[in-house]
Amino acid sequence: MKLLLVAEYRDGKLLACCNELMDFSDKMGAESVMCLVGSENDLPGYSGTLYLADAKIYGEYNPDGHKQFILDVVEKEQVDMVAFSHSSYGWDLAPRVAFALKAAQVSEIVEVVDEIPVVPLCNAKLRRDVLVKTKQSVVTIQAGAFGLPEDPVGTPVVEKVEGNGEGRVEFTGYEQAESGGLDLGKAQVIVSGGRGIGKPENVEMIANLAKALGGEYGASRPVVDSEWVEHNRQVGTTGQTVTPKLYVACGISGAIQHLAGMKKSEFIVAVNTDRDAPIAEAADVLVVADLKEFIPLFTEKIQAL
Repeated sequence: MKLLLVAEYRDGKLLACCNELMDFSDKMGAESVMCLVGSENDLPGYSGTLYLADAKIYGEYNPDGHKQFILDVVEKEQVDMVAFSHSSYGWDLAPRVAFALKAAQVSEIVEVVDEIPVVPLCNAKLRRDVLVKTKQSVVTIQAGAFGLPEDPVGTPVVEKVEGNGEGRVEFTGYEQAESGGLDLGKAQVIVSGGRGIGKPENVEMIANLAKALGGEYGASRPVVDSEWVEHNRQVGTTGQTVTPKLYVACGISGAIQHLAGMKKSEFIVAVNTDRDAPIAEAADVLVVADLKEFIPLFTEKIQAL
């Protein structure tokens, strides 16, 4: 199998997601080439062929131009699979490329088992193996699901691609999302609640523990989607990525989308009734208990110190 890995370049910088794509390729047991609309002054550590289009000509966001660039590389290299990151860039381009190739698209791959992609379903409570029926396929890789243990140090063989980069979309720039007055990324201690807290009234219990520990409280996506907590407290791929000294996950099962946003925390404590929940694999300490009993008691002990 041969893969085309589509690296990303945003706001004048190469994004680290290309390392995740390389790990995915390794787990698929595939040969790979890479393409990038970026700059020759900022290239990935990659020991392979890199097709490079100048972002000053093609633009950092140009769906028509980038799609054609990718399709040209696909035709030249005769790849079996095109892999994007599961990001706004990938969400936009993957279906365009899949439609042009008349290829199957598989979104949000979180694992590879025996060289077969695995995707979540039923809100990540289940997983399924996916085998495509088309000759070629287009996939997106969930952020945080893959990653090399160390940054690669290879030097790519660069093939520059010339073109005019014309397209129907005019890119005018980036806008920083409003933080809403709270930046969890600066917190040294975060206590987050998940679906397991049961009801909105129990958010106060999570907030009290966070206050006792001198930190902030956060939440997983299901809690935010239920409007129990405002979005600026969401941790995960569609929220904030945090790296506190202490992260306490209360009633959070550990879907990859949430883990991607907090797994680099220095010390992780998980409170869950299910000792086999995915969060247990990331936790330094797992407390198997009913959080509605444990959290108030733990908070009381902390406050008494």
